[in-house]
Amino acid sequence: MAAPDDSDLNPIDDALISVRPATLDAIEAATRALGFGMASEVKTGALLRALAASKPTGRMLELGTGTGVGTAWLLAGMDAASRLDSVDNDPAAQGIAKRHLGHDPRVTFRLADAGPFLEQGPSQAFDLVFADAWEGKFSHLDAALALVRVGGIYVVDDLLPQSNWPEGHASKVRALITELERQAGFVAVKLAWASGLLMLVRNQVR
Repeated sequence: MAAPDDSDLNPIDDALISVRPATLDAIEAATRALGFGMASEVKTGALLRALAASKPTGRMLELGTGTGVGTAWLLAGMDAASRLDSVDNDPAAQGIAKRHLGHDPRVTFRLADAGPFLEQGPSQAFDLVFADAWEGKFSHLDAALALVRVGGIYVVDDLLPQSNWPEGHASKVRALITELERQAGFVAVKLAWASGLLMLVRNQVR
């Protein structure tokens, strides 16, 4: 049998992620209309959906609602008994998420700065933390990690070089990756997927 040529070997790209949240098209249209350019990629969303599905009856935390693109993917993976807190301090962006997803009783939108929210959060309260804001990622990292339960997952994106990074941001990303990889009580994995992700899984209490 002849070996397949390269044209038969389809890459895993956005086009192959055919099952999308029902609300996503409307959210993306509103996102473009707002001019919001920091929404999560489809590949990131697909991974978030799978991670949420791995935590039945789980409690999830999203730091950085944005317009609700990542939120829609998380909800798509969650079961009926799971709950999601989504935090953002941008009322215009989060308003889009509320308009399209606020009818879902599993999600609570919190219009607040993520830093104080993290500092006041109960220890080991969440099964999944998606840190898509500055706080919980480049600041307040210890507070965010303290919220993750044993067996729980902390995930960040935007770790591969991006054209819109300001000067000096690349060094901050390198420092973050180094800090995450050396976290005691967690197992780390880097993924060259979408905008570049890193996951920590808590395997013991520090």
